[in-house]
Amino acid sequence: MHSAPSSASTSVAPTWDPQQYLRHSGHRTRPFLDLLARIPGLPTDRPARIADLGCGPGNVTVLLADRWPDAHITGFDLSPEMLERAEKDWAGTTAGGGWLDFRPADAAHWTPDEPYDLIVSNAALQWVPNHPESFAAWIDGLRPGGTLAFQVPGNFTSPSHALLGELCDTPRWHGRLAGEGRRFVHVLDPADYLTRLVDLGCEADAWETTYSQLLPGEDPVLDWVKGTALRPVLTALEGDQEATDAFLTQYRDLLREAYPRGPHGTVFPFRRIFAVARKPA
Repeated sequence: MHSAPSSASTSVAPTWDPQQYLRHSGHRTRPFLDLLARIPGLPTDRPARIADLGCGPGNVTVLLADRWPDAHITGFDLSPEMLERAEKDWAGTTAGGGWLDFRPADAAHWTPDEPYDLIVSNAALQWVPNHPESFAAWIDGLRPGGTLAFQVPGNFTSPSHALLGELCDTPRWHGRLAGEGRRFVHVLDPADYLTRLVDLGCEADAWETTYSQLLPGEDPVLDWVKGTALRPVLTALEGDQEATDAFLTQYRDLLREAYPRGPHGTVFPFRRIFAVARKPA
């Protein structure tokens, strides 16, 4: 969502909007909390060293400091907009005496430049082409007993994403948006992640959860994807308000049909895939 798009794409990297992304921060944070709960303890004889790949605006990175109060935590992200917001809101000494900082980095090419106790990534690796190929280097960068943990969306065949890709490929939009609605790298199934991580010598756990999210307001699914999947399209149409409005109207109507509003709001099912791998001590 806020890391690098596929390097195979010739399109411009999407511009991120931290404010839009944070509009649904409660629902977006829940999978990270579930991931965090499954991460084993880190060394207690010294402050932990932690990396957060694709940290976005830092609102979940700071939750790592709640779990490990004296840790030195670095959030990495490709988006200048996200890093600016994260620096403004969270950088500096943490309440437990640790340290939180943020650096620019592309998760597609990042390798640890020092030993880490934990490398974590929240809803970012779906943007990284062939991200499982980086697992070996990331695990090599862990201290003995360290952990690699991540969660990624697994909803790329759901109506929200399928309709976006189909609309971009229609005759009206194909010339400007072909491929922009399908810029996600399709993630692996939990069993595939499990096998790859065990093959690298780790003790691993992988699972999936579908959250039935009840979203309030008018056209909430459109509002949701404006913060994530729709960013490449909005970037491609930037500066052409007429085209942007026309595309959003068409997409909105498709989403209204796919996700009808009920008496309590709009139910938006969202599948997430999780993996936690512990390097041998």
